[in-house]
Amino acid sequence: MKSTSHAELAVLPIDKNDRSIKSKNKFKIFLTKLSRSKTGSVGFLIVLTLCIVALFAPAIAPYDPGKIDTTKMLAPPFWSDGGTMSHILGTDNLGRDILSRIIYGSRISLVVGILSVLVAGLIGVVFGVISGYYGGIVDNFIMRLVDAFLSVPTILFCIVFLTVLDPGLPTLIIVIGVTSWVLYARMIRSETLSLREREYVKAARTMGVSDIQIMKRHILPNVTSSIIVISTLSVASTIITESSLSFLGLGIQPPTVSWGIMLSEGKEYVATSWWLATFPGLAITITVLGIIFLGEWLRDLLDPRSQGTNS
Repeated sequence: MKSTSHAELAVLPIDKNDRSIKSKNKFKIFLTKLSRSKTGSVGFLIVLTLCIVALFAPAIAPYDPGKIDTTKMLAPPFWSDGGTMSHILGTDNLGRDILSRIIYGSRISLVVGILSVLVAGLIGVVFGVISGYYGGIVDNFIMRLVDAFLSVPTILFCIVFLTVLDPGLPTLIIVIGVTSWVLYARMIRSETLSLREREYVKAARTMGVSDIQIMKRHILPNVTSSIIVISTLSVASTIITESSLSFLGLGIQPPTVSWGIMLSEGKEYVATSWWLATFPGLAITITVLGIIFLGEWLRDLLDPRSQGTNS
């Protein structure tokens, strides 16, 4: 029987569907593991629902979130006395539909959460890799900078910066991102310290590969899972920060709809019209819990030390 040589194997045609099949198999494995985790499934469904609602808000919302109707001010939810199905969750002090405002508010929460995390992640990953890879004076300087940021609460940093700067969506995203990078820097630094001692990194350095290429090809791919987990969990804290700043009047500004603004407007009516603050508060709580559930599951899934005992 004639055997196939290595040269012949090298020229054998490659099935173009192999990559597609592997991708589908990985996706099936992902869904299977997700379905086995109760918290992961709940978190994924909440996040998926939030994304769909935010993306199709104009089609889903029954009313314009800024439409004022003085004839229907402070209408209660439909199940309460005086409530109607035309305004399922009631109206606010200006007659604006609460459900529509919550739906549109999800857009701001997602935009601020995702973009702020991207800014924080970019800064933190760069500083973390540089600090862990070079060590010495560079590491000491960056870590002292991290300690300085950690010594002051993030919300206080944001309040100071937003008081000086003009509040608004772009400013809010940049300020939250610039003040939230330290978590990435510390985590990525610790992993880079370990990775730089691996044999393949030493071999690349010996062969004359530049530091930038080593960090790009050998360090970053090995810290990607940590970046994903940190980013997912950071979105939850960012949404809380945005809501807090908007509640204080330093974040999103009217007429843009934000859950924090709704809470601020409803705090004066808690005793008489509880729904004004209750439903935005529930929206924040459910969203944050969903993101945390998904982040915790991703951490267990991507952590090599995980035993795969997701519940």
